[in-house]
Amino acid sequence: MSKQKTKTRLEIRQASRADIPAIVALAADVYKDFVPYSAGEIRGQINNFRKGCFVAELDDEIVGYCASIRISGAIALEPHSWREITGGGFGSRHDPTGDWLYGYELCVSPNVRGTRIGRRLYEARRKLAEELELTGIAFGGRMPGYRRQRKKVSGPSDYLARVMAGELHDPVIRFQLANGFEPVGVLKQYLREDAASMGHAVHMAWRNPYVDREAPKKFRLPRGVESVRIATCQLQARSVENFEEFLDNVRYFVDVASDYESDFILFPELFTLMLLSFEEEELSPQQAIERLSEYTPKLRDAFAEMAMKYNINIIGGSHPTRTEDGDIQNVAFVCLRDGAVHEQEKIHPTPNERYWWNIKGGDDIDAIPTDCGPIGVLICYDSEFPELARRLVDEGARIIFTPFCTDSRQGYLRVRYCCQARAIENQCFVVMSGNVGNLPNVHNMDIQYAQSCILTPCDFPFARDGIAAEATENVETLTISDVNLADLSWARAEGTVRNLADRRFDLYDIKWDARGSHGKSRPRSEPIGTSTAGGG
Repeated sequence: MSKQKTKTRLEIRQASRADIPAIVALAADVYKDFVPYSAGEIRGQINNFRKGCFVAELDDEIVGYCASIRISGAIALEPHSWREITGGGFGSRHDPTGDWLYGYELCVSPNVRGTRIGRRLYEARRKLAEELELTGIAFGGRMPGYRRQRKKVSGPSDYLARVMAGELHDPVIRFQLANGFEPVGVLKQYLREDAASMGHAVHMAWRNPYVDREAPKKFRLPRGVESVRIATCQLQARSVENFEEFLDNVRYFVDVASDYESDFILFPELFTLMLLSFEEEELSPQQAIERLSEYTPKLRDAFAEMAMKYNINIIGGSHPTRTEDGDIQNVAFVCLRDGAVHEQEKIHPTPNERYWWNIKGGDDIDAIPTDCGPIGVLICYDSEFPELARRLVDEGARIIFTPFCTDSRQGYLRVRYCCQARAIENQCFVVMSGNVGNLPNVHNMDIQYAQSCILTPCDFPFARDGIAAEATENVETLTISDVNLADLSWARAEGTVRNLADRRFDLYDIKWDARGSHGKSRPRSEPIGTSTAGGG
């Protein structure tokens, strides 16, 4: 008689991006009284240190999740809050040279308690710390019995002491003690949302028995190579006879960039305005934007087909698009060579876009997964709002693409200087692509000024002036450069300055309002000047 093989019901594994919706739902179910995790926060946790994020999958359902980062002992063992040490919940303070593993999230579905899912996740963390030869594991643990028992004790430290002495019972603290963790002290106001613990937490630590406590290991990040080839297209505005001729012009540059084995090609903001050049009569701004939005499905399909055919990731500039809620928005289509298509709305329309075209701002900005790692898109004016780039980098983006459309040198320089600042303050690469030339019969394309470029942080591994490559101003061309993503990791951990690591989360961080007003409250006051395009 042959033996039947049954499928494994329970698996503890590293979390993946595909798990994000299930993790968000799990956390919302577990923490009913807490502000729920956003998909962006979980995306950041996984992108910033996937090795430290685990899920428990039981019968094909995610029933447990834990998240960790590496961090120095000087930070892990000092007083801190949850938002401070996690970088606002994104896990963005991960330090690849850190000698401690810090656990900042562990949740288990209430439907499977009693199956030791929590213990298994703790063991996965412990195994990781041993494999990486880290000094130990630290975290702030809940003390949910404190509020109920607070009248019997003189404060959170006294409560902890009496639980340790067996005089009071706290199931979470007892669970952590049973898993080999020892209290370091109490973290006051660790997580204000934790009403049962009255915001406090027990500062717990486990020390790796295989590492000498007196001489903990010091880690250095090797200067590795993670090369990505980027092309930015500075595109000449020209009259075309029909939609196919416009696509032929785009396809030419995609083909050339592909021949050079580029991983990405970026096109300018609103480069599809060329489609208005074969209209029989000049359209008003409102008519023009309505006409352009009709091309959206054909453009999306054409860019997606090109990306797969030429094996290159296409950031399709931006195009006026009527979205599901009926508004016209300025949208970038990111068409990947694996067939996936992502959209990124422009969050901040310029005064001219709002007034002349009635373009509304988008509600969401998130890192986009690619085969070269997470990327972000900031359309022109959005690059002048530093909070957006910071959110993208917190979610793991290492390259930010900025398609722009500016009519004058001062408009261009506003975008250029802000992009350079974003590269420095976020220790990432920023790629710019703009239009040149003019279309006399098309509103907002009267004149254009651009000098497309690929910008870097300013530190030793990078180009002297923070410019990996740049085009000649106001000339149609394709600019190509290799960048090394590993240089970013090194600079963030061991660079001359460490802008991301040195943020003062004890003083400030960025909170994103997931509801969004979708731009409906913004007045359409008339801007000063002519009806130019974005203008940066």
